[in-house]
Parts: sequence; structure tokens; C-alpha cells
Amino acid sequence: MVKLLIELFFTFFKIGMFTIGGGYAMIPLIQQEIVDHGWMTFKETVDMIAVSEMTPGPFAINSATFVGVKTGGIIGAAVATLGVVLPSFIIVVLVAKYSTRFRNEPMVQSALYGLRPAVIGLIAASAFSIATASFFTISNDGSALSISGLLSNIGGTVDFKSIFIFIVAMIAGIKYKVHPILLIVLSGVLGIILYAI
Repeated sequence: MVKLLIELFFTFFKIGMFTIGGGYAMIPLIQQEIVDHGWMTFKETVDMIAVSEMTPGPFAINSATFVGVKTGGIIGAAVATLGVVLPSFIIVVLVAKYSTRFRNEPMVQSALYGLRPAVIGLIAASAFSIATASFFTISNDGSALSISGLLSNIGGTVDFKSIFIFIVAMIAGIKYKVHPILLIVLSGVLGIILYAI
């Protein structure tokens, strides 16, 4: 149990330390770490991401707590959550203390310019991996995170119901500006209608 708690802490500390750009940008790293440790399958991580996104609070904390509870109970949740929060806390304290001194430094500005497109790339990778897990029948090992992995792992089954819900949610959100909370409820109702009935 102690070994698991140490692994949880340092895994989520690494996720918190090296994820720039917030919750969406950390999804690929969270998926890779959780699947590599054998704590969840690739498909389970997609479900965990959905639950973490629609529950109140920051995505990183919700996902760390979710994985912690699943693998190590309440203590695991506390350890994983502390691990993911601690790097941000330390960095924000340091930035707040020294930001005025370094804010206008050309090297700092250049680093920030370099980080922005990387964050967009990570968010796009997250969207791709979640879409493949939602729209296609794929293996549990997460190898569909790449284009070649996706093509070799599609089991010939396209989930048209998920694609329909996606299209309805996208049109409702973009064209009709439906509130995100209502979209979540609507999608849940559509899921019940399409999958359970």
C-alpha cells in the first residue's frame, strides 16, 4: 500500500509539474501515466475524463481524486490530489514573488511564445484521443492515441449514436448558444434514450 501511495503521489506530482495550459492540456499525460501504471484501461480513462469534466471543480483535482479513490481508497485520493496540487502551489508562490522582476525579460517572453502552440497541440491531442474512444470500437491499451494506432485498432464498428450526440451538442452549442449545463443534461438524456431504450 505504501508503494502505491508513493507512486500515486509522484505520478500526479509529475503531471502537475509538467502540464502547462490547464486541464485539457494534461489529458494526454494523465491517460498515458494511468494506463502505463495499469490503474485503468484506456476506455476507463475516457470515462474518468468525462466524469471529471462534468463534476464541479478543477479537472486535475477531480481526475487525481478519482484515480486515487479507485486505486488506494480515501488515502489514495488525498495523496494523488496533494501530488497534483503541490507543484502549482509552489510555482504560483514563486511567480507571485518574482514576477515583477522577470516579467519583461526577453527570454521569459520567448519561452511563453513557445509554450502557447504546444498547449494548443496538447489540447488537440486530447480531443483526438477522446473522439476515437467515443466514436469507434478500439482496444483497451490506449494505442489508438496515434493515427496509425487508431487505424489498426478500429474494430470495424463506428458508434453512430455517439456521433449523433456529438453533432447535436456541437450545433446546439455553436449555433444556438445553449448553456453548457443544459448541454450536459441534454446529452445524458439522449444517451439514455439511444443506449438504454
